[in-house]
Amino acid sequence: MLNIVFYEPRIPGNTGAAIRLAACTGASLHLIEPLGFDFSDAHLKRAGLDYHDIASLIIHNNYDDFLATTNGARIFAFTGHTANNYADVRYQPGDYLLFGPEPTGLPARIVQDSSITQAVRIPMMPHLRSLNLANAASIAVYEAWRQLGFNGSAPFS
Repeated sequence: MLNIVFYEPRIPGNTGAAIRLAACTGASLHLIEPLGFDFSDAHLKRAGLDYHDIASLIIHNNYDDFLATTNGARIFAFTGHTANNYADVRYQPGDYLLFGPEPTGLPARIVQDSSITQAVRIPMMPHLRSLNLANAASIAVYEAWRQLGFNGSAPFS
């Protein structure tokens, strides 16, 4: 399935929401340390509700440790510093959707790293800084999952 990746997330509520997103979509959530919180944080627990036990969550010590687990899969870096539209990508099972920390986004050294398949952007109104991290991940995951035919989802009745 798909992989959501948060590089050094800072806000526990966003990570909690991503845990729920991963559980609801069948995606895996990868967190790259250092984290700006610990897992006892009440905001993290509240946002993730009871989905912590059913979500696939992997924590990596650093970016290099994360890369060692990807087996050369495609990695899409979400950033406001590109003209490439995320919706123009033809997503594949196993793709990694990489997002940066809330206050700053992904550092240029990560976006420009040779491991990145493509830097992509979610369109928004001009002169605005960014979307909420959990919202951006949701937009991207659901577009990728839609392209994959919502594989594994419950049938519509």
